Amino acid sequence: MAETDNKTGAKSPFVIKKISWDGLKITLKLFRYILPYKGVFIAGMIFLVLSTATSLAFPKLIGSVVEVMDGKSKYTINQVTLFLFVILIFQAIFSFFRIYLFTIVSEKSMLDIRTDVFSRIITLPVTYLEQKRVGELTSRITSDVSQLQGLLSFTVAELFRQIATLIVGIAILFYTSWKLTLFMLATFPLLVVASGFFGRYMRRLSKKAQDELAAANVVAEETLQSVNVVKAFTNEHLEIKRYTTILSRVVDLSLYAAKFRGGFTSFVILALFGGIAGVVWYGAGLVQSGEIHLADLFTFILYTTFIGASISGMGDLYAQINKTVGSSERLFEILEEPAEITIEESASVPASMVTGHVTYQDIHFSYPSRSDLPVLRGISFDIKAGEKIALVGYSGAGKSTIIQLLLRFYNYNSGQILVDGKPLTEYGISEIRKNIAVVPQEVMLFGGTIQENILYGKPSATPVEVYDAAKRAHALEFIDTFPEKMDTIVGERGIKLSGGQRQRIAIARAILKDPKILILDEATSSLDAESEKLVQIALDELMKNRTTIVIAHRLATIRKVDQIYVIREGQIAESGTHQQLSLMDNGLYANLIKLQFETAESL
Repeated sequence: MAETDNKTGAKSPFVIKKISWDGLKITLKLFRYILPYKGVFIAGMIFLVLSTATSLAFPKLIGSVVEVMDGKSKYTINQVTLFLFVILIFQAIFSFFRIYLFTIVSEKSMLDIRTDVFSRIITLPVTYLEQKRVGELTSRITSDVSQLQGLLSFTVAELFRQIATLIVGIAILFYTSWKLTLFMLATFPLLVVASGFFGRYMRRLSKKAQDELAAANVVAEETLQSVNVVKAFTNEHLEIKRYTTILSRVVDLSLYAAKFRGGFTSFVILALFGGIAGVVWYGAGLVQSGEIHLADLFTFILYTTFIGASISGMGDLYAQINKTVGSSERLFEILEEPAEITIEESASVPASMVTGHVTYQDIHFSYPSRSDLPVLRGISFDIKAGEKIALVGYSGAGKSTIIQLLLRFYNYNSGQILVDGKPLTEYGISEIRKNIAVVPQEVMLFGGTIQENILYGKPSATPVEVYDAAKRAHALEFIDTFPEKMDTIVGERGIKLSGGQRQRIAIARAILKDPKILILDEATSSLDAESEKLVQIALDELMKNRTTIVIAHRLATIRKVDQIYVIREGQIAESGTHQQLSLMDNGLYANLIKLQFETAESL
């Protein structure tokens, strides 16, 4: 079990989790990914057996050479040497096919695992994803799956080879000379114990170095993601110092580990060859007494070397299996999480024929992570199909939460949300989301072309439909100024476009989707006056004949909506038209208008 630091409560990096049977059972589940390729895997195992058998025959053939030299063999030196080269050729062929076939199985199995893990991650509910860091989830697909790849392509073969070498090798040694075998085995416990001790300590140092390197990667990732902030504050030197400080700790740990690795290697050489020297000394006595032949002693020494190498490699294999068990546990933790939708549902379920009539009836809600803190407390309102309403209020009042419940990012605690008179929960999640489009304040564009980003609203759309959507969103005004037009690369997160341009791409995407329900989440709040004017024109086109819910801080942008709901502390404090609310004495909406007017004047 992992120990924890008494002061910080953090897990100590110097504790290695032991392999448990439960962990191994989880790891064995990975072999279900081999089933589609079981024929190739079985062929690889056959070649593994053949390559192991030919390698174990090698010491015996070398001993046969000594028999010829000693004049105790019926074969000539040329015959034995020729047979030796034939065995080596077959071993090379068997090893090639073993490696190639296991690689086929591992690569294709890892493709299936990565696809399943990625598919599961993007179909998990928002409540789960909010609890995880993006870097943690991506490491599951990259680092953890790569660790499993080593299991299929290397660890399984090596484990079989080492065990076969130990069992078959010791059996041959007992057959050759049981006295010499018992003498040899007496020298190995020291090597095994020392290998376990040094290997365990080296793994601790290695894990701590990996943790420090991961911390360095986090610094690099954060710095590059916020490079504009870094440059604006001229803190390049600070980030370099943070990064190099952590890397220096990695180097110190690596050098410290190198001392122990060097000491361990020296010990293995001393113990292994010392043991062989002892075997030679004792075996020489047996040869002189006539109990064994010189060729048998030579063969015995070679098999002893093979066995010693196998034992010394067991520590690394244990570490690899340990890492594989940990990786498989983390992967199956994700794979066994219940998804909110299936891939088939996301791809094939059509948008239901809704008109867009939305009703909230006494909705109460608290976030799962803060169940004791109510966010919505009895929200009720009705939006007829094609109507436009606005939600206003101070930050944290619950406006965005109302929208998230409609999208079914969360499930409300009590009350009912109806769409066309039907409870929201009776619609499939993909079914209802296909009827809704969102234009957020901070538009997220993908790093491809403008056309690819617009197509995200309807991947099956034709180029003519994409062009028409861009035209209606007034996006062609800037798209046509680019040399590559629709094929212009927008950069990561759309960094090559201005805020107003990104907003109009998002509006074109929403127009192409042609939703029944439209959500505008402060879509113009971060724009300058000129960009806001252009975006507002595009939004007016988008809102035609659609049920629209507008969340806005700039109250001037919602004058034309049919109804305004003022949210305060999770409740509707006021409702009415802009004209009605602005005339209410000491009304919250009137105060918001007054506050914005005074702010604008002061600027």
